[in-house]
Amino acid sequence: MKIVLTSGKRKTAIARATIRDGRGRVRINKVPVELYNPEMARNMIMEPLIMAKELANKVDIDVNVNGGGVMSQAEAARTAIARALVEWSGDEELRKVYLEYDRTLLVNDIRRKEPKKQMGRGARKRRQTSYR
Repeated sequence: MKIVLTSGKRKTAIARATIRDGRGRVRINKVPVELYNPEMARNMIMEPLIMAKELANKVDIDVNVNGGGVMSQAEAARTAIARALVEWSGDEELRKVYLEYDRTLLVNDIRRKEPKKQMGRGARKRRQTSYR
């Protein structure tokens, strides 16, 4: 039995995907992807599965995701799923389809929050000064 483990990251969200032979079941934190809310995040997670066509019906994917917000978790999960499908199938054509559609399906988005600086309320905002 073949099992592949992959991961995806976005901001502070980390998703770990396990892919094995099955009949097309996808679970995000033990919740079937069909019931995952909000709808926008669900559609985002479904993108790599729709592009994989019949391959997605031959495998079961379990994704554990934690950290970050709802959309960051969705983006991390879709990266983990896309990487898992490519690695499991070894299909170079599928890899090209993913990269052409959206590079973040296979490559983590490395942008992070800029750290807060002293003398201000955030990364760029400063206390206002008057010179009178």
